[in-house]
Amino acid sequence: MFTRVLIANRGEIACRILRTLRAQGIASVAVFHHEDRGAPHVTLADEAVQLHADVPTAAYLDQAQIIAAAQRTGAQAIHPGYGFLSENAGFAERVTAAGLTFIGPDAAVIRLMGDKIRARAFAIEQGVPVAPNVDAGDPQTLAAGALAVGFPLLIKAAAGGGGKGMRIVRTAAELPANLEAAAAEAQRYFGDGRVYAERYIERPRHIEVQVLGDGAGNVVHLFERECSLQRRYQKIVEESPAPNLPQQLRRDIWAAAVALARAARYRNAGTVEFVLAPDGAFYFLEMNTRLQVEHPVTECVLGVDLVAEQLRIAAGGGLSFTQAQLRPRGHAIECRICAEEPEHDFRPATGRVGILEVPAGSNVRFDGGIAAGQAITPAFDSMLGKLVAFGPDRAAAAAELTRALEELVLLGVPTNIDYLARVLRHPQFLAGELHTGFLGEHAAGLAAADLPQERAAATVAALLAQPEFRAGAFGVPEPHASIGFWRN
Repeated sequence: MFTRVLIANRGEIACRILRTLRAQGIASVAVFHHEDRGAPHVTLADEAVQLHADVPTAAYLDQAQIIAAAQRTGAQAIHPGYGFLSENAGFAERVTAAGLTFIGPDAAVIRLMGDKIRARAFAIEQGVPVAPNVDAGDPQTLAAGALAVGFPLLIKAAAGGGGKGMRIVRTAAELPANLEAAAAEAQRYFGDGRVYAERYIERPRHIEVQVLGDGAGNVVHLFERECSLQRRYQKIVEESPAPNLPQQLRRDIWAAAVALARAARYRNAGTVEFVLAPDGAFYFLEMNTRLQVEHPVTECVLGVDLVAEQLRIAAGGGLSFTQAQLRPRGHAIECRICAEEPEHDFRPATGRVGILEVPAGSNVRFDGGIAAGQAITPAFDSMLGKLVAFGPDRAAAAAELTRALEELVLLGVPTNIDYLARVLRHPQFLAGELHTGFLGEHAAGLAAADLPQERAAATVAALLAQPEFRAGAFGVPEPHASIGFWRN
């Protein structure tokens, strides 16, 4: 096993990896840009190395600086977390060439699965269902093929994700302009303007399967997660297991994910994502060759530390359990706590964390990377942390998470905390009637009501009871009490 690991990331995921490293007695090295110099991931690590760049995000993308920091500090491996360099095949190759271990899959697999067109072709070869599509290179051929597939269509970037380069097209007249716009956006965000088109599934569910592989063809699945609640094509609520799925359908989805990962001789942790149509047909969407943001719900229902498994596999230890040994229990739901304004189309927000109080409870988990006094700027993603609740069943988990959201205090920056609580109370959510358009369909019912006068008064009273708030609000000296005997 490794004795020292560098984490090529920041914020919540860096703190999450740090916890497992500390539990296993492995020394940790953090990296940071000057803007993050007081961040929790820096103070929690055994050692921290500053990265230099004019733009904060560029520091965490500087492969040469990160590898040099690992070599200088004696780290044997680099954990990329998610985002930044986590799915960069070139970075994985450079880490290996430097004599270090990349905690993730091989570069060849990252390239295969990171290219949506190649990944879809590979899935078809393995008998994994794929939605009707066309991926011809030139715009004229692509447009002709798209007409043959039929409408509605979904145009997607071959090299991207997160909703970038994505367009829904419902008529032939809309196709040329949307193809051009999607390709331009894909080029801007990913440096690769290739796009493809596939049949758009109305009111789909987003189901994904966590897998672990040892690189030698041995693969286990860790069951499925429901990730259908999304805004701007990005998830904000995830859970495991997925509600209201027939057991045979679950098994078919697990089997498809394992078949794909096994054929790729996948090593380390990965996630195979599917679109589930209302009629029960499911189609391969993509494979994320890294740890997912929503991995805690899987950990809660299985009692498994996925970061520990990543470390073990990367160190050559293989899988620590068989498929038969994995038995899920109960239900877990996660909410992403983001600095944003749901009432203004989820506009990202900025500010400075004034007070942060995390709810307690044996069935509640908060994965965060922020602290009181920390500035929240537009430099990074708006996600501040994740609140997870576990229960013996879905209703209990939802009730526990709703209580935890009500108790979570995060002042100083606008967040989606109250909005998430309204989502969890919604009758259709509680019934498990989910699809990717859920938030838009129920926008009116999820809108914030006017704050009652009694609740506003109670909120003010609660703030005044906080010593930190009182010190900040009333701790400024009154001028006429501090100037001695001098008067105008």
